[in-house]
Amino acid sequence: MCFRGVMCVFAWRSETVADFLIKTGDMIQITVPPPAVVPQLTAPVPLVGTGTTLLINNQPVCVQGDELPPAIKGPLMYTAPPFVTPGMGSLTIMLMPNNMTMTTTTSHKPALLKGATFQAMFNVSAPAMQPTPAGPVPDPVMVKPCQAQFITTTVNAKAG
Repeated sequence: MCFRGVMCVFAWRSETVADFLIKTGDMIQITVPPPAVVPQLTAPVPLVGTGTTLLINNQPVCVQGDELPPAIKGPLMYTAPPFVTPGMGSLTIMLMPNNMTMTTTTSHKPALLKGATFQAMFNVSAPAMQPTPAGPVPDPVMVKPCQAQFITTTVNAKAG
């Protein structure tokens, strides 16, 4: 079903209920469990949609692959007290089936839906260090499981 200001054709999962489509300007919030701190993830991060053939309020819809915004694609600095000398890592997002339509007929990629929370992983590439008199000690936790969710203000475009 399409609404005013939205041109769309979707194939739907019969077991899902209607949910809000995600577009450019909507956000992703990634919650890193304490004690780890990733400064770039303390606030929600805006998404950039690439589904240019489908617009919601004149903004491109987000399709599969848009769930990780450019601002947080690269290596991210982190600390995890007592490992206070910053380390680096990157994110991997694991969307759930209820976070996507099956496909769009125009791009052949699923459009993103608000859906439920989903998992993200922060994968450490260079561990944060704990300074000690005997020398630095590395953070032993190389993968930090996180929770993520889409945040939208769209009220006029649902898929379902």
